[in-house]
Amino acid sequence: MLIPWPYPDEGGLPAGPPDPPPDDGDGRLAALVAQRLSSDWTTRRQQIVVTVQNRVVILAGIVAGPDTRRVAGEIAWDVQGVVDVCNALRLAGPRRPRR
Repeated sequence: MLIPWPYPDEGGLPAGPPDPPPDDGDGRLAALVAQRLSSDWTTRRQQIVVTVQNRVVILAGIVAGPDTRRVAGEIAWDVQGVVDVCNALRLAGPRRPRR
Protein backbone atom coordinates (compact mmCIF):
# COMPACT_ATOMS: atom_id res chain seq x y z
CA MET A 1 0.00 0.00 0.00
CA LEU A 2 1.29 3.42 -0.94
CA ILE A 3 0.42 6.56 0.93
CA PRO A 4 0.78 9.68 -1.19
CA TRP A 5 3.11 12.28 0.25
CA PRO A 6 3.18 15.69 -1.42
CA TYR A 7 6.39 17.28 -2.57
CA PRO A 8 7.24 20.68 -1.05
CA ASP A 9 6.56 22.35 -4.41
CA GLU A 10 2.99 21.07 -4.42
CA GLY A 11 1.87 23.26 -1.53
CA GLY A 12 1.91 20.70 1.26
CA LEU A 13 -0.93 18.79 2.85
CA PRO A 14 -4.44 20.20 2.95
CA ALA A 15 -5.27 22.11 6.09
CA GLY A 16 -7.00 20.12 8.79
CA PRO A 17 -9.50 21.42 11.30
CA PRO A 18 -8.61 24.80 12.79
CA ASP A 19 -6.52 24.84 15.93
CA PRO A 20 -8.47 25.35 19.15
CA PRO A 21 -8.17 28.82 20.63
CA PRO A 22 -5.23 29.15 23.04
CA ASP A 23 -6.06 28.80 26.70
CA ASP A 24 -4.87 31.90 28.50
CA GLY A 25 -4.91 30.15 31.87
CA ASP A 26 -1.11 30.23 32.00
CA GLY A 27 -1.08 34.00 31.47
CA ARG A 28 -3.68 34.45 34.20
CA LEU A 29 -1.66 32.31 36.62
CA ALA A 30 1.55 34.22 35.82
CA ALA A 31 -0.21 37.52 36.51
CA LEU A 32 -1.64 36.25 39.81
CA VAL A 33 1.72 34.92 41.02
CA ALA A 34 3.52 38.13 40.01
CA GLN A 35 0.88 40.23 41.77
CA ARG A 36 1.21 38.26 44.99
CA LEU A 37 5.01 38.39 44.85
CA SER A 38 4.92 42.16 44.41
CA SER A 39 2.52 42.62 47.33
CA ASP A 40 4.50 40.55 49.85
CA TRP A 41 7.09 42.55 51.80
CA THR A 42 9.66 39.72 51.61
CA THR A 43 9.64 39.40 47.82
CA ARG A 44 8.54 42.91 46.79
CA ARG A 45 11.92 44.38 45.79
CA GLN A 46 13.50 41.21 44.40
CA GLN A 47 14.43 40.44 40.79
CA ILE A 48 11.95 37.61 40.15
CA VAL A 49 10.71 36.57 36.71
CA VAL A 50 7.52 34.50 36.65
CA THR A 51 6.83 32.13 33.75
CA VAL A 52 4.00 29.60 33.54
CA GLN A 53 3.82 26.60 31.21
CA ASN A 54 0.96 24.12 31.49
CA ARG A 55 0.08 25.47 34.95
CA VAL A 56 3.67 24.92 36.18
CA VAL A 57 5.15 28.11 37.66
CA ILE A 58 8.83 28.76 36.94
CA LEU A 59 10.51 31.31 39.19
CA ALA A 60 13.81 32.69 37.91
CA GLY A 61 16.04 35.56 38.94
CA ILE A 62 18.13 36.67 41.88
CA VAL A 63 16.96 37.11 45.47
CA ALA A 64 18.63 38.38 48.63
CA GLY A 65 18.65 35.20 50.71
CA PRO A 66 17.38 31.66 51.24
CA ASP A 67 14.33 32.83 53.23
CA THR A 68 13.22 35.04 50.34
CA ARG A 69 13.67 32.14 47.93
CA ARG A 70 11.55 29.88 50.15
CA VAL A 71 8.81 32.48 50.61
CA ALA A 72 8.60 33.09 46.84
CA GLY A 73 8.06 29.36 46.26
CA GLU A 74 5.39 29.20 48.97
CA ILE A 75 3.56 32.20 47.49
CA ALA A 76 3.55 30.56 44.05
CA TRP A 77 2.20 27.30 45.51
CA ASP A 78 -0.63 29.17 47.23
CA VAL A 79 -2.13 30.43 43.93
CA GLN A 80 -5.16 28.36 42.99
CA GLY A 81 -4.65 26.43 39.74
CA VAL A 82 -0.88 25.94 40.10
CA VAL A 83 0.05 22.25 39.74
CA ASP A 84 3.81 22.55 40.33
CA VAL A 85 6.51 25.14 41.07
CA CYS A 86 10.05 25.11 39.70
CA ASN A 87 11.98 27.42 42.01
CA ALA A 88 15.06 28.35 39.97
CA LEU A 89 15.80 31.48 41.99
CA ARG A 90 19.46 32.10 42.71
CA LEU A 91 20.92 33.77 45.75
CA ALA A 92 22.75 37.07 45.32
CA GLY A 93 26.46 36.67 45.88
CA PRO A 94 28.51 38.90 48.14
CA ARG A 95 29.05 42.37 46.73
CA ARG A 96 32.55 43.24 45.67
CA PRO A 97 33.94 46.58 46.80
CA ARG A 98 34.21 49.18 44.04
CA ARG A 99 37.69 50.35 43.08
